[in-house]
Parts: sequence; C-alpha cells; structure tokens
Amino acid sequence: MSTLMECRDLYKKYGKKKALNGLSLELEGGKIIGLLGPNGSGKTTLIKILSGLLRQDGGIVRVGGNPIGIESKNIISYLPERTYFPTRMRVREAISFFQDFYQDFEVSRAEDMLNMLGIDKNMRFKEMSKGTREKVQLIMVMSRDARLYLLDEPIGGVDPAARDYILKTILGNYKEDASIIISTHLIADIENILDDIIFIREGQIVLHQMADNVRQEYGKSIDGVFREVFAC
Repeated sequence: MSTLMECRDLYKKYGKKKALNGLSLELEGGKIIGLLGPNGSGKTTLIKILSGLLRQDGGIVRVGGNPIGIESKNIISYLPERTYFPTRMRVREAISFFQDFYQDFEVSRAEDMLNMLGIDKNMRFKEMSKGTREKVQLIMVMSRDARLYLLDEPIGGVDPAARDYILKTILGNYKEDASIIISTHLIADIENILDDIIFIREGQIVLHQMADNVRQEYGKSIDGVFREVFAC
C-alpha cells in the first residue's frame, strides 16, 4: 500500500509552548489508526494542520502526495471535536451545504443513515440532544468519499449506545484504500476497531505500531499499554 500521509520534522508553537516538536510520521491507506495521548500532547494540533486549519511553523506535510492545500482538502474529511452547525439549521440544510461544498458527498448515503436512526431531515439542531447532533455531524463527514478521515473525539460525551452506532458508522462507510485517524481519550471503547496505534507525547511520536503487535508485546490491552506508557 502506498503512502497516504507524510509528515517530516513538523513543528508548531503557541507562544513559547511547542505543540509539535519535530514530529515525523508516515501512514498508508486502508488503516484505522488511533491517535492517542494525554491532554496537550499535540493530537488536535496535528489534525488541524492536516485538515488545513492551522499552518505548521516548520517541516513538511503531504497528503496524497500533495502539500496541504486545495488538492489535499479535496480528499480529507474532517470531524472537529465540537459541533459546528448553527443551532437554527435544519438537517436537510446541512445536507445541502455538504452537497454544494463537497463534490464527493453522497446524499443517498447520508439519507440512508439518517433514516436508520429515525432522524427527521426537517429537525433543527437546537431540537436535538448532544448525542444526536454528534451523530448527524459524523454522518455528514462519513458520507464523503474521502481518502483520509480525521475524527477528533468522535465518541466524546455520548452514551454507550450512541458510541456503538458511531463506531459502526465509521466501520461501514469508508473504502478499503482510505484511512481513518481517530483521536480519543476513550481508548477502551475503540481499540477493537484499530489497525494501528500512535502514541504522542509533548509533540513527538513515542510509539507507532500495529495494534495486535502492541498487545502481544505488552501482554495487555491498548488501554492498559497507554496507562503504562503515560503513567505519571
């Protein structure tokens, strides 16, 4: 499998704090990858640089062989940590927005998932629970035919039943040559779907391996390994 995403010697500072400190990383297509680390480790900064929302202070980033720009954004689908749809917007208006903005957005895929959940397309976001809003936003993101999906805390703040649906949605809505990066603190809830794991600390990669190899080497779950590696 060819390289889908590459970072070389990546730096990003906020004032005097180094959010990314010489980070280098290479990912192939066809993987579900857990981007795991404590608060302030650089996870969201890396995701925002890949999505084009932030510019790095140094280093090289390429997605699909292209630097971050129009070409890379065309193949990246990004789910931020917080819901960004206006509260007065209706679901059908969100569908229209994605359809107008993204050429690879598949309306039928989005509508099928909404129907499975019994979500009325005329409903406004302000009328929904937090979990339902997050489901709708994930449906929009996963209805794109992207090559790289960036999901920042996709299951944070929702109940266990909602988490199960979200994970099924993630697994069932991407192509074999695409990859998904999931950043989360709820490692135990997602580790069974991960192909690879990345541990990040203080803006540097401290571990990048296949999930099964990590379990075999340490003799414990990914959640258990995380607790051991990042123990104070």
